[in-house]
Amino acid sequence: MSSAALERLSTLSLSVQQLVRLPRLLDALPSPPSQRGTVRASDVPSLFREPYILTGYRPVGQSWRYYLLSLFQRHNETLNVWTHLVAVPAVLLRFWALAGARGVTLDVASLPLALYVLSALTYLSCSVAAHLLQSHSELAHYTLFFLDYVGVCVYQYGCSLAHYFYSSERAWRDSQVGALFLPGAAFLGWLSCAGCCFAKFRYRRPYPLWRKVYQLIPTGLAYVLDISPVAHRLATGSWAEPALTFHALQVAFFLLAAFFFSCPVPERFLPGRCDIVGHGHQVFHVFLSLCTLCQLEAVFEDYLSCRDAVARVHGEGRLLLACGSFPVLVLCSALTAAALRRSVKRRLKVRQE
Repeated sequence: MSSAALERLSTLSLSVQQLVRLPRLLDALPSPPSQRGTVRASDVPSLFREPYILTGYRPVGQSWRYYLLSLFQRHNETLNVWTHLVAVPAVLLRFWALAGARGVTLDVASLPLALYVLSALTYLSCSVAAHLLQSHSELAHYTLFFLDYVGVCVYQYGCSLAHYFYSSERAWRDSQVGALFLPGAAFLGWLSCAGCCFAKFRYRRPYPLWRKVYQLIPTGLAYVLDISPVAHRLATGSWAEPALTFHALQVAFFLLAAFFFSCPVPERFLPGRCDIVGHGHQVFHVFLSLCTLCQLEAVFEDYLSCRDAVARVHGEGRLLLACGSFPVLVLCSALTAAALRRSVKRRLKVRQE
C-alpha cells in the first residue's frame, strides 16, 4: 500500500475514533426537562415507535424549539442525529483539505466531484433534520422523512456521477451496463425515493413485509447499478492503486450498513437495553458515515488520476448533460415527495373531521 493511502487511512481512523466516542460523550448530555422528559413507547402514537425500542421517546406535539434543543439531550434519537451531524463537517473539511492541497478548481472536469460532495452533504443534512424534528407532529414526521428519502436519492445519483466519470474503466463503459448506466441510475434513484415515500405513506405499524419490498428492492437495485463500475475495478484492477483500498472499504461499510438497516439487531434480542445507545439504526448511521468518508477518499484519488483526461474521454457535452440532469432528478424527487405529503394532509384532515 502506498504512503499516500496509509496517510489517508490514518486520517480516516481519526474520524472512526470520533464516531466511536459519541456514545461516551452522550453520558455528558442532560436528560430533557423533567416536566417534558422522555417517555415510554406506550406514551407516543404507534407512528413514532420503533420495534424493540421501549423507552427514550420525546413526547409528541412540543414546540419546534423543544426539538431543536433536544440535540443536546439524551433520548433514543440523539445518536441517530449526531452520527450524521458529525459527518457533515468531516466530509466538508476533508474535501476542502484535499481540494486545497491539490489545487482543484471548478471546471467541467470537476463538476461531477462537486455534485458528489454536495449530494453527500445533502443526504446527511436531511437525515439530521428528520431524526431531530420528526416528533413534532404526524405531518412533520411524514414530511421530514420524505425529505430524507429525497436526500438519499440525490446521494445515489451523486455517487453515480462520480463513479462513472472518475472510477470506471473503458471496458466497463463499453458494455451494455455502462451504456445504460447514467439514465438507469437517475431512474432507479427516483424510483427508490418514490418507493420509500409510498411505503411510508401506505403502511402503518405493525409494518407488513410489503413495506420492506417497496423500500429495499428499488434501493438495492440502485446500489447494485451505482457500484458496478467500482465492482468491475475491484475485480480487474491492480490493488496497488491507492483508490482501490478505499473503494473496498466503502463497499464493506455499505454492506454492514445495509444489514443493520434491514435487521433490528441487537435490540431484537435485547429489547429495552439498547434504547439510548446501541440499537441497529444507530449502527447503520455509523457505517454509512464511514462508507461516505471512504468513498470520498477513493473518488478524489480517482479524480486526481484522470482529471486532465475527463473532458477528452467523455466529452464536455456528455459531462454537462449528465450533471445537468442532477437538478432535474432533485426536482422530480421533490415533487414526488410533495405529492405524497399532500396525500398525508388529506388523510389527516379526514381523520380530524
